[in-house]
Amino acid sequence: MAGSGQERARHWQYEELPGVDLLRARYVRKAFTRHTHEHFVIAAIAEGVEVFDHRGGDQYAGPGALALINPDTPHTGRAGVPEGWRYGAVYPAPDLVAEIAAETTGIRGTPGFVSPVLDDPYAAALVHQVLRAADEGNALAADTLLRVAVTRLLRLNGGPLPRREVRTAGARIAARARAVLEERMTEPPTLERLAADLGTSPFALLRAFRGVYGMPPHTWLTDARVRRARQLLDEGTTPAQAAAAVGFTDQSHLSRHFSRIVGVPPGAYQRERKNVQDARSRLLLPSGAWQKKQLSQTYAPAPGRPVPTSPTPPSSGTPSGSASRWDCPDSPSG
Repeated sequence: MAGSGQERARHWQYEELPGVDLLRARYVRKAFTRHTHEHFVIAAIAEGVEVFDHRGGDQYAGPGALALINPDTPHTGRAGVPEGWRYGAVYPAPDLVAEIAAETTGIRGTPGFVSPVLDDPYAAALVHQVLRAADEGNALAADTLLRVAVTRLLRLNGGPLPRREVRTAGARIAARARAVLEERMTEPPTLERLAADLGTSPFALLRAFRGVYGMPPHTWLTDARVRRARQLLDEGTTPAQAAAAVGFTDQSHLSRHFSRIVGVPPGAYQRERKNVQDARSRLLLPSGAWQKKQLSQTYAPAPGRPVPTSPTPPSSGTPSGSASRWDCPDSPSG
C-alpha cells in the first residue's frame, strides 16, 4: 500500500473481477485536482468526511455515505475535516453496470446515478465486503457482493443518463478542439493557436470547452494524459517511457499529476497491475499444487473469518464488523 505518514492508498485489480478497479485509501492533506474517470466511482466512506466539487457545487460524504460519480463527469476531492477521510471504492466499467441494470432494474437507456451522495450504510458495508472478498481471493463472494451493491444503488439512486448531443456551434467547436488535443497530446498548440485554427477567439473557445467538458482545455489535457499513461502502464510501459509518450516533461512530472488524479504514484499503480497480470499468466498452465492453493483461497475462509454472504444491514452509520476495518496488514487502522 503506497503512502507516507498518515496517508495510505492501494489501487489494484482482482483478476476475477475484470473491468473493475479497487481502492482502499486514507487521505488527510491530499487534494484531487479536477478530473474524470472512464468507469463509475462507488466510494464508501468509513471515517471522516470527503468533500468534492460536482457540477459546480461542493458535496459532502461522511461515514456510511457513498460518493457516486458517473463516467466522464468532472469532479475533485479533498478532506472535509482536519483528520481527513478513509474509504473503500470500486470502479465498475460502464458495460458491467449496464448489464446489471438491464437484468435487475427497469432503467431505460444508459444507466447512471442521479445524486452524487447517498447516505446508505448498508450499501457502504457491501462495498467494503467486496474489497475484503477480493483480498481473500473469494471470487464468488466478490462478484456476488459487487452485483448486489450496484443493484441496490441503481434501485435507490439510479436513472437514465442524459444523452450528450452536440447541437450548438460552441459545442461543435469544443468537440473539434478536443479532437485536436487528443491527436497532438505530446505537442499541443497554445489556446490562441488552437482558437485561430478553429476560426474562433481564445475566450470563446475557453467558454465553449468549459461548458461542454466541465474544465478548461489545459486541465482536460492533463486528465487525458494521465488516462493514457494508465493504459500504457497497464501494458507494461515503464513510468519514464509513459511520461514521455503522453507529453509530460519527465517521470516526476507524470508522478505529480498521476497522484493528484489516481491517488497513488505510477510505480505503485503499475506494481499492483503486474501482480494481476502474473496471476492471470499462472492461470494459463497451472500446476496441481497451484490449483489446489487457489481453490482453497477461493472457497475456504481465512482462519477466524466467516465467508462473506448476503450482509445484514448495519445497526449504525458505520459499516459493522470487519467491513469497517480493512483486512490488510498495511492498511491504516481507524
